[in-house]
Amino acid sequence: MKQFISVQDVKSIDALVKKALAYKASPWVDKKLGMNKRIGCLFLNPSMRTRLSTQIAAQNLGMEPIIFNVGNEGWMLEFEEEAIMSGTTVEHVKDAAPIFGKYFDILAIRTFPSLKNKEDDYSELYIKQFIRYAGIPVISLESSTLHPLQSLTDIITISEEMKKWKKKKKPKIVLTWAPHIKPLPQCVANSFAQWINDWGKAEFVITHPEDYELDTRFTQGAHITHQQDEALKDADFVYVKNWSTYTDYGKIFCNDPEWMLTDEKMKITRKAKIMHCLPVRRNVELSDEILDGANSLVTQQAGNRVWAAQAVLSEILKSK
Repeated sequence: MKQFISVQDVKSIDALVKKALAYKASPWVDKKLGMNKRIGCLFLNPSMRTRLSTQIAAQNLGMEPIIFNVGNEGWMLEFEEEAIMSGTTVEHVKDAAPIFGKYFDILAIRTFPSLKNKEDDYSELYIKQFIRYAGIPVISLESSTLHPLQSLTDIITISEEMKKWKKKKKPKIVLTWAPHIKPLPQCVANSFAQWINDWGKAEFVITHPEDYELDTRFTQGAHITHQQDEALKDADFVYVKNWSTYTDYGKIFCNDPEWMLTDEKMKITRKAKIMHCLPVRRNVELSDEILDGANSLVTQQAGNRVWAAQAVLSEILKSK
């Protein structure tokens, strides 16, 4: 693996999941793999689980992780080519990124969309410029459109649960929109759809109110419905996530609290397991009864972030 930006960088999802679960069983088996190697983790927006899990994963492999919050601890970076830098930006990425390439063996980047200009956000300019100029492998810790480490984690968690099933069957996985108090990006939803479709081992349904369609590049292969009850019927896994509008970009057109999952709604599922990437707005996106219930996987899911990151780092280190 030369980089990790999307599912397209992965030869076999199942093999990567298997590696992640092997690391979960034996975290330090490859503790010398990253010896004398450094990973630079650059954050252009805040993070908790992504930051901590990546640090732990790197340390489990013997790497030294160095964290740098770009906006707060360093100069404001410019990403546009041929920019006239007479504004707030102080350093161009084409000057900064090659230096990171000298300091680190792997570079991990977390960016966030503006939710103002769809063309700019979906161009993925920030992460592409780091790839272009750093000269070392780049890992996405979330970008303007995708969150591949989260999606790998999600499939790890689903696979882990499916191992407990007495009968092997194709699971029904539902991605359902949820209300939120502010517009959120489509990254997690896009990425989850992309990975589940590419995995190809599930009946996959996406449900959301009208006007919340996602980019078809990521959803093609899923059944899409505006009827949440229809989607939930006989579901085995329900992934809950808010996202803002895509076509009329970055808006909230519907914030209907009826879209929040409750125990009553879950009665038509097959005792479905509940997933969410966190952080979660309790009693807005998900009810307390769901989050604290026996079928909630959110803590297990968050814990698996370490093993997803460790599997990816291992693949990159072994290919260097």
